[in-house]
Amino acid sequence: MSRTFFIICFTIYTISSFAQSKGKNTFSALLIHVNYGFQIPAADLTTRFGNNFSIGGGIDYLSERDNWIIGLKGSNIFSRNVKEDVLTSLRDRDGFIIGNSDAGAGSYALVVLRERGFHLGGHIGKLFALSKKNKRSGIRATLGIGLLQHKIRIQDESGIAKAIANEYVKGYDQLSNGLALEQFIGYQHLSIHRGFNFFAGFEFIEGFTQSRRSFNFVTQSRDTTKRVDVLMGFRLGWTISFYIGEKGEDLIY
Repeated sequence: MSRTFFIICFTIYTISSFAQSKGKNTFSALLIHVNYGFQIPAADLTTRFGNNFSIGGGIDYLSERDNWIIGLKGSNIFSRNVKEDVLTSLRDRDGFIIGNSDAGAGSYALVVLRERGFHLGGHIGKLFALSKKNKRSGIRATLGIGLLQHKIRIQDESGIAKAIANEYVKGYDQLSNGLALEQFIGYQHLSIHRGFNFFAGFEFIEGFTQSRRSFNFVTQSRDTTKRVDVLMGFRLGWTISFYIGEKGEDLIY
């Protein structure tokens, strides 16, 4: 996942390097981002997962006057830090899961737990310039609303545990989602002459989630708990900027 992110960033940097350098960054603009983040869970999420990473992207419209921002974003969440062992009922006294398929009966199953999820949303905000020389760089502040989803990915790498195969895994994966609020505060740099563009800052996501599975094998009941899942983190991103002038020939990047 990290390798893919850096390949994308290198591609964006290459495109930006060969982009036209026509005039200054004074027009309204479309900003296409790719970013990488580190997040720390809070509230109910701390009992299920530890720290995680996130790779994402988005698109913004930046107004010509007053630097208003409106946009869409999305990111994938991933981690190996799973605190909640949902397979306790399947383990023997030594903590192993015994395979029960025809090919692996009596053998130990190799099962690992991972965090997987995503955040999607729209946002609105403003870019507050810090210098009269470059009015398109400064403090970036946005507020957003969207969807937060997470689950425990259960990987049976041996393929011999029938109890977590196919549809059965849905009884253990704790799939949860719901409405999410999001805030970002940081610094955004848009080069005057269409050079290297980036942003960096702190984000906060508050998800109001609940289980989306009809039955929970861990508790042997339906889970109707209302959750408050919070993610706090730092995000760094690279940007391609497309500036839009009054005439068609002024579409530059």
